[in-house]
Amino acid sequence: MTEQGTFVDDLLVHKISGTHYFLCVNAGNQDQDFEHIRAHNRAGAQVENAGERYSQLAIQGPKALGILQPFTSVPLESIKYYHFIHGAVDGVDCLIARTGYTGEDGFEIYFAPEHSEKLWSNLLEAGASHGLLPCGLGARNTLRLEASMCLYGHEIDDTTTPWEAGLGWICKPEKGEFLGREVLIRQKAEGLERTLAGFEMQDRLIARDGCLISIGGRRAGRVTSGSPAPFLKKNIGMAYVPPASRTPGTEITVEIRGNQAPARIVPMPFYKRLK
Repeated sequence: MTEQGTFVDDLLVHKISGTHYFLCVNAGNQDQDFEHIRAHNRAGAQVENAGERYSQLAIQGPKALGILQPFTSVPLESIKYYHFIHGAVDGVDCLIARTGYTGEDGFEIYFAPEHSEKLWSNLLEAGASHGLLPCGLGARNTLRLEASMCLYGHEIDDTTTPWEAGLGWICKPEKGEFLGREVLIRQKAEGLERTLAGFEMQDRLIARDGCLISIGGRRAGRVTSGSPAPFLKKNIGMAYVPPASRTPGTEITVEIRGNQAPARIVPMPFYKRLK
């Protein structure tokens, strides 16, 4: 967090022990995140930027467990969502986490970079008969959008707070001091001026990031993420709007290449997998 109670990045914190934590941050932000942590290291903890010592592969989707299990003796089914375990995958020492940013079940494995080609190739070969395919950030982005997962640089950044982003569950002022705590307490008491909402387009036009939104003929915000949703077969998006306009069914317009395209506020997430 910043001193204004806004986001420096989004990340995962794996608790290795009571005194050892492993952080997975956005690769493009790792240097600035490291400097932020060092600058606010009041407890004098030992901090290392270990990015060069790790590669990560994410195996995601309903068949992920079945594809990965033959490569390890670790009982993957026993790993709870957002928990991890250490174990060998295809003979390589790994941290195996039941995490991902796709809205689906799956695993992220961390290991030394020199094993990247071996694990990539062997997993793809073994998973081919199950439909396993490599995918990049574009595909990942449509999946996390369908699941209404916030992404740094889109829904969250150094201008947004957890309350505004609907992420109040990660913010617990009652647990003690942290950077930006007083600002967040004050904002919650005074009320929000904007909040994150989901919408569906009512025609074939696609709302893209940055498109302007109007409600009742008045400018109300910008699209933070917008895309076709391949699984849902709809064009969807997220945007910050005044709290009173967040009610499902509220009619909005999105400015797309000079057109005022109709859209409607809908509940989030757009998609939720079966447990």
